[in-house]
Amino acid sequence: MHIEVLVEEPSAEAALANLLPELLPGHAEFAVRVFRGKHDLLRKLPARLAGYSRWIAPDWHIVVLVDCDADECLALKRQLDQMATGAGLVPRGEASGGRFHVLNRIAIEELEAWFFGDVEAMCAAYPHVPGTLAAKARYRDPDAIKGGTWEALADVLGYPRDRYPKIEVAREVSRHMVPEQNRSHSFQVFVSGIAELVAGDS
Repeated sequence: MHIEVLVEEPSAEAALANLLPELLPGHAEFAVRVFRGKHDLLRKLPARLAGYSRWIAPDWHIVVLVDCDADECLALKRQLDQMATGAGLVPRGEASGGRFHVLNRIAIEELEAWFFGDVEAMCAAYPHVPGTLAAKARYRDPDAIKGGTWEALADVLGYPRDRYPKIEVAREVSRHMVPEQNRSHSFQVFVSGIAELVAGDS
């Protein structure tokens, strides 16, 4: 099995480099392809998917991960699925329980919500983070943090927002994450999608 993972920025690549080996069987291989932001990924995605569709092997799959940001989640997911269908590939949403080529997943509202979903991992990477963080009203639902998720994480970690090291934080926190204990619903949807992809290929 080989998985091509398309992401919008290097911080997602850094996180997935640590997370995917935990979620995939030992024989699986993956490559993360980084774009220059969400707009760049969405603009180039139809042509990239069309290229894959011309030669994709039976044991190859494509995972697309984007931040929701201010978009409406279901509309964004529908747009991604339509791009896959238009390229002649079967997205997870159109598979009707069968095998699919493309898994489209959305981090809500941003990748950093996945880190807030595992406060223990944040504390392991940055010991000054209070272990009681998840009990505070603002952080109880990682996917509903108001005022910008990465900005909130920069504040919690004590970084000035103009010098927040997104890639470093993604790498360090994800090294300690335990997928099954993560409180982010969008992260658990990502995990279940990967599990379904693996099960369909076995």
